[in-house]
Amino acid sequence: MRRKGKSNHQRGEHLAMAKREVRWERMFPDELEQAFQECPVVYFPYGLCEPHGPHNAVGLDGLKAYGIACEAARTHGGIVAPPDFWHIHELSGYAVWSYKNVGEVKRTWLTCLPPWQHFKNVCYHIRMADAIGFHAAILLTGHYGPNWRDLKRLVELVQPYVGARLYSLPDWEANQPGFDEDGRSGGDHAGKVETSLLWALYPECVDVSRLPNSSEVGTHFAMGKTAYLSNRLIGERMVRDEVRFLGQKAQELLEAYEKEQPKQRLQTFEQVERMWQEAVVPVLGEFETMQDLWPNQEPVPADSVWYANWRVPGLS
Repeated sequence: MRRKGKSNHQRGEHLAMAKREVRWERMFPDELEQAFQECPVVYFPYGLCEPHGPHNAVGLDGLKAYGIACEAARTHGGIVAPPDFWHIHELSGYAVWSYKNVGEVKRTWLTCLPPWQHFKNVCYHIRMADAIGFHAAILLTGHYGPNWRDLKRLVELVQPYVGARLYSLPDWEANQPGFDEDGRSGGDHAGKVETSLLWALYPECVDVSRLPNSSEVGTHFAMGKTAYLSNRLIGERMVRDEVRFLGQKAQELLEAYEKEQPKQRLQTFEQVERMWQEAVVPVLGEFETMQDLWPNQEPVPADSVWYANWRVPGLS
């Protein structure tokens, strides 16, 4: 059956959206001011570079979050902050996972930070949103593992110090049709979901000809087993679903801001440092990413390349 093409109206809307610049670093001051006046929402995309199979560019996590945020801002309004490609990895359960799924590689090609550095950086990002006067900030991470739960907790801890209404999520939370009947996420790692999303957003960053023969055994740089089911059209559908979710969430945050009329509170670096010490440091050791092992994990062998930074050091 032949698929119907887009109408002239739909094509026109698509072209208009494609021309609209929403990326903070590529906008002129007057464009930023206009975008802010129209919709005072900022998106903060997070991810990192790490192996995602031989068929995906290593920046998949950050690229995915950035691309989805840009589509959401073009569709619903808002500004997308420069993506942060430095994220949590190489220690705790991430090291255990890498030992099993990436293997003993000479060069990991990671752009990683420890949790305490990443989350403090996030606090400074939030400070900038509040200092500018954004009414809402959505923090979108394309990197999985328990970091997204810690990010949600961080947002809860710092919200009382911040005027902007905050919301954080892993991108799969916005991919509602990807949930199963038990409410579990439809996210994966370099499998059908992530590969299809990247394929839809940045087709030049996916090369399915690099997929190994399906009969071969091996980690293949943490490639998901469902990678062979990837489909660009499926990715485009998921992007639309996530954009719709983010638009609704942004509207909820804006309405909450209007109702609550909070004041801008986080202005200076000193205030960020004080907030970090008062609100975050006392419970930082409880964050999931700060635990040496996650449930059902075994220690990293001492002769593994992942052993050196596996254990989380004590923080004073």
